[in-house]
Amino acid sequence: MEKNKNTNGVVSGIIANLVMVQVDGPVSQNEICYINLAGVDLMAEVIKVLGDVAYVQVFESTRGLKVGDTVAFAGHMLEVTLGPGILSKNYDGLQHDLDKMEGTFLRRGEYTEAIDTSKKWDYKPLAKVGEKVIAGSWLGEVKENWINHKIMVPFKLTDSYKVKWLAEEGNYAASEVMAVLEDEDGKEVPVTMVQKFPVKIAIKAYKEKPRPFRLMETGIRIIDTLNPIVEGGTGFIPGPFGSGKTVLQHALSKQADADLIIVAACGERANEVVEIFYEFPHLDDPRTGRKLMERTTIIANTSNMPVAAREASVYTAMTIGEYYRSMGLKVLLLADSTSRWAQALREMSNRMEELPGPDAFPMDLPAIISNFYARAGYVKLNNGATGSITFIGTVSPAGGNLKEPVTESTKKVARCFYALSQQRADSKRYPAVDPIDSYSKYLEYDEVREYLSSHVSEEWIDKVEETRNLLLKGKEANEQINILGDDGVPVDYHLRYWRSEVIDFVILQQDAFDKTDSSTPMERQQYMLNLVLGVCNTPLEFDSFEEVNPFFKRVINTLKQMNYSDYMSDQFSQFENELSTILTERKSA
Repeated sequence: MEKNKNTNGVVSGIIANLVMVQVDGPVSQNEICYINLAGVDLMAEVIKVLGDVAYVQVFESTRGLKVGDTVAFAGHMLEVTLGPGILSKNYDGLQHDLDKMEGTFLRRGEYTEAIDTSKKWDYKPLAKVGEKVIAGSWLGEVKENWINHKIMVPFKLTDSYKVKWLAEEGNYAASEVMAVLEDEDGKEVPVTMVQKFPVKIAIKAYKEKPRPFRLMETGIRIIDTLNPIVEGGTGFIPGPFGSGKTVLQHALSKQADADLIIVAACGERANEVVEIFYEFPHLDDPRTGRKLMERTTIIANTSNMPVAAREASVYTAMTIGEYYRSMGLKVLLLADSTSRWAQALREMSNRMEELPGPDAFPMDLPAIISNFYARAGYVKLNNGATGSITFIGTVSPAGGNLKEPVTESTKKVARCFYALSQQRADSKRYPAVDPIDSYSKYLEYDEVREYLSSHVSEEWIDKVEETRNLLLKGKEANEQINILGDDGVPVDYHLRYWRSEVIDFVILQQDAFDKTDSSTPMERQQYMLNLVLGVCNTPLEFDSFEEVNPFFKRVINTLKQMNYSDYMSDQFSQFENELSTILTERKSA
């Protein structure tokens, strides 16, 4: 490990994993240092500097550390290693390869290389000698699983360069020099397949960041139909324990229209992270026909790992996402759960005796969350290609309280709000996204409305609003029925309620374990929504409320069978004809 020989220090105070260091030279904010504990180097990050005292957060347990232990500063910020070989890896929050570590438990001070720089890749040049390039320009590419992994001009370079030499097509190790660049003063800069970049600085290797407008299909009807998210958009999923956050994230990983997936398990319970490790390598990828893990990277920091590493993990994941976005790829970044990340921020803030905000979270929590979410987005690269990071975080509010600070702060910046309902989860209505409380602000964008009108239907927005109104009327009717009783309200109230139930069971609910129903293309979503709205708008006659329940249960059962049938198959058409027959029985003249 590289260390700064000019700046060293000694431990002068310890509060859990917050350590005060008396330094003998200059240090910078977010600089990395290594604390020597009985011959083991513990990695830490500078989070505050007061005079000649640096406050550092240690990414390991500080048990046994004592005043007087020596500290060496590395002279660089917390960085990730970027290059071919990141996909299919399981990293911790500091990008140490977990698969290379031995034993059941992580050992303190055990650090591994993120990328095997000796592995050889089939390289193909994209640039030409004499060409002018800047940070993020594509020099060549290698095949990483099924991704065309671009070898780029390092993001740390700020000037314009000329390609002086470029490696020919062939088989090379990641550590070999693939190009030599020359700046305006004639200074040469060698470039390999591997580069490093600080995690808390956004990679800006793009020309502009236009407003997103293209729908990102997830295959999940309650998202695509009612609350769409766009490519490069942001959303979050708050919900109590057991409401289906992890299952929903798995569905998004498997079905969403993205080139690659990054999962940041930033403080979830260890057993849930183990499920990800176990299930992802076995999940079939409907997009490629191979295994989902081949286009997935997992950043894992469970809630029993040190808080500092937990806090760093989301930045590590985002920086890797920005790296692949600079290749012109569509990246889906899922963070589970940002509540634990915020709790790590709270613990460090409290230990530094900063002024507490609501629930003892840092006063600047909204700004920290906002700055992080702002790093997602749809970008136009310098060469005209486009790339995106679509970011969806989950929030685990204590007791399902959606008014707590992390949820409220995230609500201000994320454009999509997918509120999971404990009541819906308890009644086995999955995905348990509340259709009334949830929303997508992208439906207010003129660009998104125009895209949906031209790519789905001109009446699509109106039909989505009609669906919402029917659901709201059904909820109000159900409340009246519960208060006054079945025979205390007119039959019309029962009709309103059951029409909303048809929408709920057929459109909102989805079987994640059924091959056909687990993912619904937009064409089929449009057809089924039109069909369901046709059912809801059909005038029906009933003599009493007792006749309403069994009739609509038959309707719902028939429509659900259509969801389980292949689209436009003979079986699908057969159930549709059966539905017409059922409606005819009660259709008013």
